Amino acid sequence: MVIRFRVGESEQAGFGERLQAAVDVLALQKGFVAARTGRNVDDPELLALTLEFENIGSYRRALSPYDVKLTAVPLLSQAIDEPTAYEDLPR
Repeated sequence: MVIRFRVGESEQAGFGERLQAAVDVLALQKGFVAARTGRNVDDPELLALTLEFENIGSYRRALSPYDVKLTAVPLLSQAIDEPTAYEDLPR
């Protein structure tokens, strides 16, 4: 999953704490593999969260537990409205 957010520079510290809390709760879910965060080099207000799960089903199931709905879903709902699910292409 590649999820992008537009966050003003003055708001990024608080947003970063919420982002970390969301990643922490998602990392406890079955099928979680890794998470990375980044900032666009040309537009510092554009942040990206990349989540890797074993498969799309694992990601969708990871959004169901109460603690995820309480912590991660509100943050994810602030994402830029665009497709987020990508799969690896065979080489």
